Amino acid sequence: MQIDYLIEAPVRLTARLRVEGFTVLLGASGAGKTTLLKALAGLLPATGTPYAQLAPQERPIGYLPQGCALFPHLSVWRNVAFGLRGRRRARRARALELLERVALGALADRAPQTLSGGQMQRVALARALVRNPALLLLDEPTNALDRATRAHVIGELRALIDQFGIPALVATHDTYLAALADSVAVLADGRVAQQGPPDEVFDRPATRAIAQLIGFENVVRADLVERAARLPESLKSPLDAGAAGRELGIAIRAHDLQLMRNGAAIEGAIALSATIKETRREGLATRIFLDGPMALEALSPSPCGDRGWQIGERVRVAVAPDRMRLVAWDG
Repeated sequence: MQIDYLIEAPVRLTARLRVEGFTVLLGASGAGKTTLLKALAGLLPATGTPYAQLAPQERPIGYLPQGCALFPHLSVWRNVAFGLRGRRRARRARALELLERVALGALADRAPQTLSGGQMQRVALARALVRNPALLLLDEPTNALDRATRAHVIGELRALIDQFGIPALVATHDTYLAALADSVAVLADGRVAQQGPPDEVFDRPATRAIAQLIGFENVVRADLVERAARLPESLKSPLDAGAAGRELGIAIRAHDLQLMRNGAAIEGAIALSATIKETRREGLATRIFLDGPMALEALSPSPCGDRGWQIGERVRVAVAPDRMRLVAWDG
């Protein structure tokens, strides 16, 4: 399903993307992810295709908002049947059918506040699916989950959506969830700045904003003076970088930087000198903040030799060229 929407308020968005299978709309807080979902559901004004000309109740869309938004005064089955019309018996039968498919049939008469977070999410999913939508919208489905349950709930949610065979657009800032998608569309600077399979987007971000969003801690300014045939592939795509003087950046993940003492060198690596400004333990690793020709952030898996890194220590910082990514500096 192709989406082409223009939204003027509360934030201005130009959203062009394709929803295929389990598609994740990835963006920082405030980027407009919820705004786009609400516009598609008809809860905010927008122009474009599909469905913009239809009233909310006429759109073939299932919407699972943040926090599930279940009605506490209604039983589980009544929550699922809320959007249905007709006789009570028919509505209950349809609700029970959906609850069985999400493995909650035995809880149909329970109050929603007595359920676990994962169960509440499945009830909300059943409610979103009860009218056989052509598109399913999910807003931050992992927002209230702790790390211990996140992987299980995401796996369960993904399996259910695949089972129903309905294309889903999932808004999130959770890169873990995005990595499990069929397609990732990155929302930045009021537009969909990049879309593609997760491995492509995560390995080759197109812009500085996307690189920082998906975990490239270091993005430094660079100038393209001329095209060099010997540049590694990581510095050639996805940009059309043929024009000299274009504003570009080099993106490097912290764990791809290597720190060395005593003038050590790594063959083929690019290296510079820097001073350790700050260190921070993170489990079995140490995050190291460096001052030098540019500020850098490294993640060292273990102390060097018989002692850890020291604040004020002078070190060499190296990176293999194939771990560097060329990105547009602005949008």
